[in-house]
Formats: sequence, C-alpha cells, structure tokens
Amino acid sequence: MYEMLSSFAQTWGLIGFVALFAGVLVYALWPKNQDKFDDAARVPLEDDARPAAASATEDNHG
Repeated sequence: MYEMLSSFAQTWGLIGFVALFAGVLVYALWPKNQDKFDDAARVPLEDDARPAAASATEDNHG
C-alpha cells in the first residue's frame, strides 16, 4: 500500500510541478506582460524625488 501511494505521489507531484513551472514560464514570457516586467525592472534605477521619511532618518535608539 505504501509503495503504491508513494509512487502515485511522486508521479503526480512531478507532473504537477512541471505543469506549474510551464505555467509560470508561459506567464513570464507572454508578450502582453513584457511592458509590466520592463517597468518593474527599471524601478531600482529610478531616482527618488521624495525625501526619506522622518522615522527612517532619526536615531530612535533611546
């Protein structure tokens, strides 16, 4: 019984993860999503025009 369940779980687990990987790959490479990912890739390179928040610049260590 254990061997049958183990084999079933391994087989369908592999199929499930391959399908999940293929779905993520299709989503990431879908041409409609290219602009969204290009914008997200530029976020770290953009200048922050706003000053830092006061709590981030103050020394709050007592």
